[in-house]
Amino acid sequence: MAGRAGDADRCGELPAADLDDLRQAGLLGLLVPRRFGGHGGGFAQWANAARVLAEASGSTALALNMHTSVLGALAGTPDELARAMGAPESYFSARDRMLTQAAGGSFIAVAMSERGAGSRLSALRTSYRREGDGYRITGLKSFCSGASHADVYFVAARAAEDHSEGEQPDEDHLAAAAGPATRVSHFLVPAGNGVTVEPNWDTLGMRGTGSHDLRLDVWVPADALVGGLEGLSLLIAQIMPQWLVASYAAVYAGVGRATFNAGIEHARGRTAAGIPKGLVGLPAVRARFGHADVALAALDVVIDECARRVEADPGSAATNRWVWRAKLLAGQTAQDVAASVIEACGTTVTRRGHPLERLYRDARCGSLQPATTDVCADWLGLAALGGDPDADANVARW
Repeated sequence: MAGRAGDADRCGELPAADLDDLRQAGLLGLLVPRRFGGHGGGFAQWANAARVLAEASGSTALALNMHTSVLGALAGTPDELARAMGAPESYFSARDRMLTQAAGGSFIAVAMSERGAGSRLSALRTSYRREGDGYRITGLKSFCSGASHADVYFVAARAAEDHSEGEQPDEDHLAAAAGPATRVSHFLVPAGNGVTVEPNWDTLGMRGTGSHDLRLDVWVPADALVGGLEGLSLLIAQIMPQWLVASYAAVYAGVGRATFNAGIEHARGRTAAGIPKGLVGLPAVRARFGHADVALAALDVVIDECARRVEADPGSAATNRWVWRAKLLAGQTAQDVAASVIEACGTTVTRRGHPLERLYRDARCGSLQPATTDVCADWLGLAALGGDPDADANVARW
């Protein structure tokens, strides 16, 4: 994977060979229960795998994260909780079928974000309506990682009657939109007729994810509705934020570690006129790597604590604080380490095609990835001050 990362960045496409390697290793089924052919892993196993994979290719690890997040939510929701929320029996057979297919190598891409709405579920314009014994979904998605290779798309949409068709809720209405009146649902939509990938991915970093736009005008049967009940998406986002927030953290921890390692390799081999030991002979350069070492070690500790709590007590207020802490710290640490390492190594590593130039751009995306650093900090600040970070925000977080 590491050997393909540079070409993937230049082409702006997820390498098919990376997905083949993930399939062969069984990693597409990492979180699938063993009874469906998977490895039966949990959040902690994903956090460990993501850090290793992201050291080789942050883009591929990030694309796998989207797939894994869907499976984590599906496999991690206890049957009794799903039934308590109103899931019909048909949901369980559809869920089990999807888990079995993923263990067999089926790749899921997440189609949630939209231009103008980002990842805020309450502001989506993609809509669905009942049609016959299923649903008609229409809209345009962006940032759909691995879109060209997906077998199934995990699509977020709102009920068409909740807003006038094509209406974009403004900021003053976003908080209200997060309430019971908004029905935001997820659907598992197979690739094929009615689903069109628009290959236009050209962005600062994580270019190797191939996160193209996705245009939808597709009919799906009733059992494509995740949970078997409309309007569950906002609730799941709040009670299981580890799959929408903290799962990214381990990826960017791996990118930060890759940047550190690439910087060490460069510094050790770099000579400098008048300095007998080259870059490593400069105290200022050594100090930057010392600070980076501490920052990355601290991030690993936070991710491990977050993972431990998610496994032991998922959805609790205390656990969710660690979920948001992990995402905030990962985004900030990755970009800070990358910026410092770049300065330590000098302008030669900023040339296009140098691994550190690519890693710097990838690392910079961590704080921009939903939930952004500012959103995480606001959530944590509200919690620290005694408020309800989901209900008391002026603007809906999802």
